[in-house]
Amino acid sequence: MKKIDAKGRTLGRVASEAAVILMGKDKAKFERNVYSGEAVEIINSSKIRITAKKLDQIMHLRYSGYPGGLRRMKGTEVREKKGMKELLSHAIYQMLPSNKLRREMMKNLKIEE
Repeated sequence: MKKIDAKGRTLGRVASEAAVILMGKDKAKFERNVYSGEAVEIINSSKIRITAKKLDQIMHLRYSGYPGGLRRMKGTEVREKKGMKELLSHAIYQMLPSNKLRREMMKNLKIEE
């Protein structure tokens, strides 16, 4: 399990580093069709450096599957309701490939406040 300290680092840099490790691209035996990554633990997620302007620009989308069921929340609302943990996991989720391995990769992600 690799640990990443997010204290004082930006959201995108931490998310991209975690995504590379989860995909297994940092290893010599990288295979695109097999999960070859390892577990990642991110500590100090509440101390990520992010500006207020960037939080207003971030849009967190959820879709219920029903007509008119698209919910949009700004980054500030998500941080107040669910914390920086949710913003970080959503950023990592979007950086992973959208295939059958994505869910397995996300199971190996642990984020601590």
